[in-house]
Amino acid sequence: MLALKVITTILLVSGAAAQPVVVAALGDSLTAGYGLPQGEGFVPVMQTWLEENGAEVELRNAGVSGDTTAGGLSRVDWTLTDDVDALIVELGGNDLLRGIDPAVSRENLDGILQAAQARELPVLLVGMTASGNFGPEFKAAFDAMYPELSAQYGTLLYPNFFAPLLALEDQAAARREHLQGDGIHPSASGVELVVEAMGPSVLELVEQVR
Repeated sequence: MLALKVITTILLVSGAAAQPVVVAALGDSLTAGYGLPQGEGFVPVMQTWLEENGAEVELRNAGVSGDTTAGGLSRVDWTLTDDVDALIVELGGNDLLRGIDPAVSRENLDGILQAAQARELPVLLVGMTASGNFGPEFKAAFDAMYPELSAQYGTLLYPNFFAPLLALEDQAAARREHLQGDGIHPSASGVELVVEAMGPSVLELVEQVR
């Protein structure tokens, strides 16, 4: 009888260990994979990268094209279902395009991080940097909200979604090769660069769950 109980316990533990970590990616068109064929967007490419690097993960696409931080906040509660283990937050680009006051964007992101904290979920916050179109004060406030909120809530931080593209020496060539025709959304090759650069941060997020 004792041996049977031991075997049963081992099987239960092994079954639990085999369950993938469920990560919800809450974002806008950059997460959703706007303009790309199915399978070439951020989420499926990142899913493949994680699997190739030994992670047992289910990465869920909670990206909605056109979404602002307000939109993300409005749907965070139903995104964080009981089986979600961790959260990626990639929002703010549409706020920037619309010139929304960074204080408003910050408040919305704060609400999203509060929701994750209430569920004790580790978070990877993905930021970006503003252009100077709306002036230096706007840029300073926008750029600062990601690192400051990350520090406040103890999240992981990937400072800029577009970092690997911006790091390329020939920016004109980078835009031609790695962005779609709108000059905003990454092409399939651009997604590959983003995933390669951000992947280790997502792996770290998964390890926080384990």
